[in-house]
Amino acid sequence: MTVSERSPVNHFFRLCLLLLGLLAAPLAAHPVPFSYLDLHIEKDRIDGQLSVHVYDFEHDLGITPTNALLDHEVFERNQYRIARLIAPRLSLAAGKPLAVSVTGVHLDGEKQAVIVNLRAVTPRPGKLTVHTDLFPYDAKHQTFVNIYEGETLRSQWIFSKGSNERTYYAGTTAGTLAVIGTFVPSGIHHILIGPDHLLFLLGLMLFAGSWMQLIRIVTAFTIGHSITLTLAALNLVTPPATLIEPVIALTIVVIGVDNLMRGEGKDLRAWAAFAFGLIHGFGFANVLREFGLPQYALGWSLFSFNVGVEIGQLCVVVPLALALRSLWKRNDFIAKRMAVAGSVVVIAAGGYWFIERTFFPGGIL
Repeated sequence: MTVSERSPVNHFFRLCLLLLGLLAAPLAAHPVPFSYLDLHIEKDRIDGQLSVHVYDFEHDLGITPTNALLDHEVFERNQYRIARLIAPRLSLAAGKPLAVSVTGVHLDGEKQAVIVNLRAVTPRPGKLTVHTDLFPYDAKHQTFVNIYEGETLRSQWIFSKGSNERTYYAGTTAGTLAVIGTFVPSGIHHILIGPDHLLFLLGLMLFAGSWMQLIRIVTAFTIGHSITLTLAALNLVTPPATLIEPVIALTIVVIGVDNLMRGEGKDLRAWAAFAFGLIHGFGFANVLREFGLPQYALGWSLFSFNVGVEIGQLCVVVPLALALRSLWKRNDFIAKRMAVAGSVVVIAAGGYWFIERTFFPGGIL
């Protein structure tokens, strides 16, 4: 029994594909504009089975007339050419690129399909990255990929022209470590290249006061964005980016204005940081959603990305706080003037981003 025969879900999945192909046949020259690939992760290798309609190979190999490959003599003469065509068009990586070899090419005359058996020799990977564009000549061609561990179907993807690579994280300790190793750096990177989030933190810190006040502000912001990051990543609350991005810019303006207008009353910046953190969390979630969340390691990926965000924040907050504290101690007058000037810069930048994201989403320049 082959891998593709082991799952009732997969039978339904392929039946749907067959129906789509039959419906598409009268509308296009290509009779079945899709292929499907099973990747079976074993202890010391990855086995693959690719099924492709003969039409695609005939087109790319220049074989005529249509359905000529269904003739066994023609097929046998072209087996080697089929193998050479497929191997470079499937990219597998497990930390580093894997060499994919073709172990067999067979004809399924009943389905008018060519079956290509593949293998990549590697210890069971913690993560497996896949990319394929099997038949670039056909913009409508899709490749449906099934990832198996043991007898269990773990993930299903669809690749079409222009699709990005996809990564599967194995349900093992190595897979968990791979998730952590991927999403912690991603969180750090997002904070360090995100000027809006950094400027928001700067605005909160300009008049932060004592270390305890600063800790309360940063902690409140962290709790706020962690809540909405989780809700949005789980698709429980998903406001559109076209709404969230202008609102994030508006929170930066509000913080700058508050710095200039705040008096000696009760300090509510921690509550403001929490409320605005809820908004910024949706922004983090948009980035994380584009990055791709592994459904079988959802908790670890969310936790790891959040840890990365906090590490990135600390890399900015700690040295900046030390510099500001030192300035306030040495010269209160200059520190206050710099804080006012910094608040004006925060307002100007936030206002610019708000106008750009509201009225010129493609960019002002």
